[in-house]
Amino acid sequence: MRGSSLATRLFLSATAWVVVILIITGVVLSSVYRDATERAFDRRLNLYLRTLIAEVATPDEPPDHPFQSLGEPLFELPLSGWYWQVVRTDGEKAEPRVSRSLWDKKLPKLEEHGAELTAAGIRLGYVDGPEGQNLRMVERPVDLGADGKFLIGVAGDASEIFDETRSFDYYLGGTFAALGIVLLLTTIFQVRFGLAPLKRISESIADIRSGRAERLEGEFPVEIAPLARETNALIDANREIVERARTHVGNLAHAIKTPLSVIVNEAAAHPLDSFAGKVLEQADVMRDQLAHHLERARIAARVTVVGTVTEVAPAIEALRRTMEKIHRDRGLSINLKADPQAKFRGERQDLEEMAGNLVDNACKWAASQVFIEVLVEPPATPSAGPKLRIIVDDDGRGLSAAERAQASRRGQRLDESKPGSGLGLSIVVDLAALYGGSLMLGDAPIGGLRAELVLPGV
Repeated sequence: MRGSSLATRLFLSATAWVVVILIITGVVLSSVYRDATERAFDRRLNLYLRTLIAEVATPDEPPDHPFQSLGEPLFELPLSGWYWQVVRTDGEKAEPRVSRSLWDKKLPKLEEHGAELTAAGIRLGYVDGPEGQNLRMVERPVDLGADGKFLIGVAGDASEIFDETRSFDYYLGGTFAALGIVLLLTTIFQVRFGLAPLKRISESIADIRSGRAERLEGEFPVEIAPLARETNALIDANREIVERARTHVGNLAHAIKTPLSVIVNEAAAHPLDSFAGKVLEQADVMRDQLAHHLERARIAARVTVVGTVTEVAPAIEALRRTMEKIHRDRGLSINLKADPQAKFRGERQDLEEMAGNLVDNACKWAASQVFIEVLVEPPATPSAGPKLRIIVDDDGRGLSAAERAQASRRGQRLDESKPGSGLGLSIVVDLAALYGGSLMLGDAPIGGLRAELVLPGV
């Protein structure tokens, strides 16, 4: 059941338990009913047996006198399935006395079938009768003293027991099938109704992540309300931690930049001193390092904020207009094709920083045109979100494979004649990675470099 929902797992589990319980209950009830039917049948046989014993032991009649009717016409009907038999066991030769229904057949002895005497002095069991009938038989040895010893048996058609049990099983199966359907429908209703608050929480959390809401709102059952409260408290704590981290980053930047500026100013006052020149060189490295790591800290703090969504098309259009103004004297053509539904799961200033670096880099190297395209890709799997793809092409000289690998490293500049610190692409790579995205460099169809930025969408 990998990947299945909680409601599905609960339903399958409840279904399995219902089926198992109904089967066990059905087997037990069927067994109990069969035993009860068998005992009732045995009482009937014992009644006939006692009547026969009374006939055999009648002191006023000889042992071989003809028996009166036992009150059951089936004993008179040939091969009816109901039989009695009296066999003398004291050694005297005498033909067994049998019911008319046996015709010229004889009943087997239960003792020969391994049946043991019960505490009441009788044997009970199933035997095969005439015509292949399945018989339930009761047998009892009787000692009449001087009148002799006898083995008296009465057998009845066991199909009555089997038919009664089978009919009961049919009715029981139908009843339990209907009961099972009712229980399953009830379980479905209970699972759906009981898990509805959890589904609401899941949808609310999705709204928070997508920026449509800031907190879990609404009334929840008392069992779920603590979960909603703790989730809201966690969101508040997360925002507070992020805000505190931003404050610390800003304080750290001011605390370090001020003494660093003093060092640079003091070193710049001695331009001819080689030591001062070395200090200025290392101070520039420190500034780059400081800018890079503070930027990463600032970015990481912002990325942890839950529920921020940015419209992409307006932000990229603003960048396009800005770059057109900056590079107006070069006559660059900057074209944009953006999906109006594109949304970025993050803050606008981060999107502007990543896309701005790519567009600025393309404008610096382009000969005459820059093309920007914004696409939204559907999720690869149901559990994943859509992907935002920002493609920036220029018609410059492009980059080789080695230059592409070098270009995204921190502080690497391929052409010192172009302005910049060499941190642009590395910042894009770092910021995209923090959002779970990536930056890929390749060949543009218009002849230069293609920068393809993949970010989480909404």
